[in-house]
Amino acid sequence: MTAEGALAPIRDQWAEWLLQRRHGGDPAKRQAVLTKLATVRDRVLHRVELEAGQTLLDVGAGDGLIGFGAVERVGPTGQVVFTDVSADLVNICRSLANQLGVADQCRFLVAGAEDLEPIADDSVDAVTTRAVLIYVRNKPRAFTEFFRVLRPGGRISLYEPINRLMFPEPPGEFFWGYDVGPVGDLAAKLKGAEDCSGAAASTLMDFDERDLFTFAEATGFRDIHLDLHRELTRVRDPIVWEAFLATSPNPTAPTYGELIRRALTEAERTRLEGHLRPLVEAGERTKRLAEAHLWAQKQR
Repeated sequence: MTAEGALAPIRDQWAEWLLQRRHGGDPAKRQAVLTKLATVRDRVLHRVELEAGQTLLDVGAGDGLIGFGAVERVGPTGQVVFTDVSADLVNICRSLANQLGVADQCRFLVAGAEDLEPIADDSVDAVTTRAVLIYVRNKPRAFTEFFRVLRPGGRISLYEPINRLMFPEPPGEFFWGYDVGPVGDLAAKLKGAEDCSGAAASTLMDFDERDLFTFAEATGFRDIHLDLHRELTRVRDPIVWEAFLATSPNPTAPTYGELIRRALTEAERTRLEGHLRPLVEAGERTKRLAEAHLWAQKQR
């Protein structure tokens, strides 16, 4: 079941990005994203070793990717707690739970990773995140909150992009992995405009996988494991030009179309499109990716 269209109107930047701007409104692109994320969801849930009757807290639940994947695992006697800073996304999860007939197994709270005050100490068996800590300024505080709410023996499973390892892109390959060497002067102007946008830019780049491991150990977690996946590959990932322009790389950033309109003159936009559009629609780009999966346990 999808969250788009049939539910409450989109109001905040988090919901707008997750349901629209992440894939530019292109259904095929959206489905490709969801297919990839299903694999991530399964990895995250595998590491918390859920059992029937247990309680999982999904921090930064979004539209419920991990949380709804956990409902069947905890069973009718268990509970999944959906939290997010976005009230819109929490409402979307609530609506989906009602539609799926699992609302009795779910709890919904508006809360950020740094302040889980509505969740009691030692009250959940597992905590999960996916691409949440990259938007958190006080990451050690988030780990402290995860530790606090976990019961002794409880587990965390966190899956986070590590942007510091792969960005900024090298000159001549600036724009979303596309070769923009022939329009390098325009790419430089776009880079300058991008650096000035997005108040959360520092949180996207202010940590790496070593920091995650250090935060976990300093908080008191033990039996800590971390897998790092780093990838630089040529891929075919076609997307229609209009959807590309309507896409943004993260909730804090403008769409590519907004960035282009802001930074370039009309003549420059025409020249950029002449070079970039064929690459975008053919899907010829370089994929730059680094992701860390950390899982650990609160000692009994």
